Amino acid sequence: MSDNQLTEFIERYLDGSMTAEERVQFELLRKNDAAVESKVTEHIKFIGLLKQYGERLELENRLNAIHAEIDVHALKEEVMIHPVWIVRMWRNHHSKISVAASVLIFAVLSVLIVTGKLNNDKSKYEELIGKINSIDNKVKRINVNVGSRTPVRPKATTPPANFRGTGFALTSNGYLATDYHVIKNADSVYVQNAAGESFHAKVIYTEPKYDLAILQINDPLFKNLGPIPYNLKRAEGDLGESVYTLGYPADNMVYGGGYLASAANYSGDTTEYQISVPVNPGNSGGPLLDEKGNVIGVITARQTQVAGAYFAKKSTYLLKAIQNIPTDSLSKTLNLNTKNKLAGLSRTQQSNKLKNYVFMVKVYNQ
Repeated sequence: MSDNQLTEFIERYLDGSMTAEERVQFELLRKNDAAVESKVTEHIKFIGLLKQYGERLELENRLNAIHAEIDVHALKEEVMIHPVWIVRMWRNHHSKISVAASVLIFAVLSVLIVTGKLNNDKSKYEELIGKINSIDNKVKRINVNVGSRTPVRPKATTPPANFRGTGFALTSNGYLATDYHVIKNADSVYVQNAAGESFHAKVIYTEPKYDLAILQINDPLFKNLGPIPYNLKRAEGDLGESVYTLGYPADNMVYGGGYLASAANYSGDTTEYQISVPVNPGNSGGPLLDEKGNVIGVITARQTQVAGAYFAKKSTYLLKAIQNIPTDSLSKTLNLNTKNKLAGLSRTQQSNKLKNYVFMVKVYNQ
């Protein structure tokens, strides 16, 4: 009896298409011929593998159906900022998952080769090989698109923050200044640029006494900003001089202009200027600049008891805060720009150059 004939008998035996007499004779053959018994056992195992494969295909179809019902675009931003456990698991272990899938595929093919099924009836199993290769390709595509791809920058459509303020760049490599009260008690901090791109940031230093904080963007997506066009002014501004700020009291950047009203705040604190620039929630932490584009202060707060009273911490105290940062808190150099490239430009030109260096600060709390 040839192998093909034996295979045909085994299939008829297992699917119940044999007559009663044929079944009795075949069972005697199994009992008396160890080779036949071995072939039957291998065939049963092979059918089991095919069944498992069919179940995997059914599961894949169900998952595809579920995926089709999910609004992936609506969830993408949330996942990128607060990845769920399955995404974190894939990012941390995608190489192991890929290896496990490859081992499973290799095991299936090995059984097919050992049992001789691929050699005895190639036409019958070519489709199966194609499907297995398809699964392997899908695993590779997932590995490329999820595990090894360059992550997509989250855009402005991120989940609403618990608190929002403004920050501005101190250096081109990711150090920012903002107010302490903006990031106080934050569980996570993100900063968003004028193009709507969001980056994770960490708080590296705070001076609550002066309501100042220093952040560092530590997101792998962040690219160097290029030379900072302004500097921090060490001398105090003059009363009545024109000043302005850029910030995020709204979803889009807002310009506010005015003048220096006093060298001290309403309660006589000389660490702050009183200014006529309108300040709203979200402006806190933004830069206060003079006509030449020097940063002379950091917007802090508004006086709710006095109409039109707004304040900014003087830049000299921001310089002191930067000098007080412990060296071991800095993973990159923090070298401040000493040249002002905005002097001589119109206010409109200055604002256009500044917008890429002013960030919305988003704070998230549990």
